[in-house]
Amino acid sequence: MIFPAIDLQNGQSVRLFQGDFSQRTLIEQSPAVQAENFEKAHVGYLHLVDLDGAKTGKPQNATVITSIRQAFSGLLELGGGIRNLATVDYYLDLGIDRVIIGSAALSDPTFVKTALKKYGPNKIVIGIDGQNGEVAVNGWVEQTQTKMASLIAQIAAAGAKVFIVTDVSRDGTLTGPNFDLLAKLQRQFDNCTIVASGGIRNLTDIKQLQQYQIKDVIVGKALFVGGISLKEIAEVNASVS
Repeated sequence: MIFPAIDLQNGQSVRLFQGDFSQRTLIEQSPAVQAENFEKAHVGYLHLVDLDGAKTGKPQNATVITSIRQAFSGLLELGGGIRNLATVDYYLDLGIDRVIIGSAALSDPTFVKTALKKYGPNKIVIGIDGQNGEVAVNGWVEQTQTKMASLIAQIAAAGAKVFIVTDVSRDGTLTGPNFDLLAKLQRQFDNCTIVASGGIRNLTDIKQLQQYQIKDVIVGKALFVGGISLKEIAEVNASVS
């Protein structure tokens, strides 16, 4: 599946360059309008990130997220600032189909295990972000020395099945995804779904990822500069759904 992405900052849809909050491009002042366009295009899937929430550790764009949920009927996944069960409950009650736990996957493994046990791997997705195969947290502001593979192994043992892997150095750059990293992780964790995020330029990149058995990808900047269209996304998703 291809998930077009909406990143939220101060109630607006933006794109960052390499996760840098100071290098932002405004995409749409009203993200709900963007979601309505995705709905009309029948893409079926949407990846949503509360950038402010990721940085502060708690939800910051709840009103906008509610309007997006109302505008988009497909599968909606959401990450950013989800660090306790109360927040998970809130978003699932709001109608979010699955929530993405990022920084807390490293800082609070007990919370992650509890969430997986309570809701299951179809509702709880794990976001693994970083550079050089090592994890970054708190809106990518803090780089750790924890290996992505080590963290995935730990959480997969707790029951997680879906991991969104973002190479921060590629994100927003349109330089292509980190094929080597993604392929290696998918081979190592062949019972899990590795979702590719960061740097994807076009359908050629997506087809190459599929050769490595990576079937789910997140597309951000490429959609807004014309590297891939909503029509193409809808056609790919319709063919595999």
